Amino acid sequence: MTGTSPESFGSRLTAAVAERGPLCVGIDPHPGLLKAWGLSADIHGLETFARTAIEALGPQVAMVKPQSAFFEIYGSAGIAVLEKVIAEGRAAGTLVLMDAKRGDIGSTMAAYAQAYLGDGPLAVDALTVSPYLGFGSLQPAVDLALANGRGLFVLALTSNPEGPQVQHAVGTDGRMTAQSIADAAGAVNADAAGLGSIGLVVGATIGRTGIDLSAVNGPFLAPGIGAQGATPEDLRTVFGANLSAVIPTTSREVLGAGPEVSALRAAAARSIDEVRAVLG
Repeated sequence: MTGTSPESFGSRLTAAVAERGPLCVGIDPHPGLLKAWGLSADIHGLETFARTAIEALGPQVAMVKPQSAFFEIYGSAGIAVLEKVIAEGRAAGTLVLMDAKRGDIGSTMAAYAQAYLGDGPLAVDALTVSPYLGFGSLQPAVDLALANGRGLFVLALTSNPEGPQVQHAVGTDGRMTAQSIADAAGAVNADAAGLGSIGLVVGATIGRTGIDLSAVNGPFLAPGIGAQGATPEDLRTVFGANLSAVIPTTSREVLGAGPEVSALRAAAARSIDEVRAVLG
């Protein structure tokens, strides 16, 4: 990009949440949901599902989160549908977060960054990334995201039962791994004017962990609301004084209301009202 610097992702997310409410809805076209909508588990069912979801939610929610794997299983045709979802979501005014959890080193990480944070057909507003080759391995993605006004959500405290084995492990510096990730994100965001663009993924179901998130100065993506068992009230337990930066994410709680566009919008509106009551 040339000319003036683009508006930061943190700033754009803040504006989207102020306008539409603090909610991200996952677009996860797994076979169970396709069947529940009366659709076949093939490329035609995928496209109908994904584009109906984006038609319903694109004008309404602050952010949508397509899960790349559920598109990748259909090969190039599935990726073509994913490109349409990205384009249609952004045209509708919602931020698009690609849930791809990419993480590698050197030129490979740089290539992932270019694919999702550059200017190609898969370019999105933000990307989920894995720091478990070391937070420094994410530098190509950090650099490109900040240069292009895009963001990252770095896995930090996930809700899967295997997560604590790595995330709660104590490193050579005496800190838990999750704490070192939170601290590294905070260092990148330290000079941000307003909300930083490097966020963390912190599960809404994890309870109290002892990890200090107060210096992150970035958004927290909180999966687990609804079908995964977390309630909006659980957000108070996990995030405490950091509630204002939390973006709860749900999928089945909203998508299960389909396939009618009006029903999807009503379900999203209920979820927004529920989390607003907690987050303010």
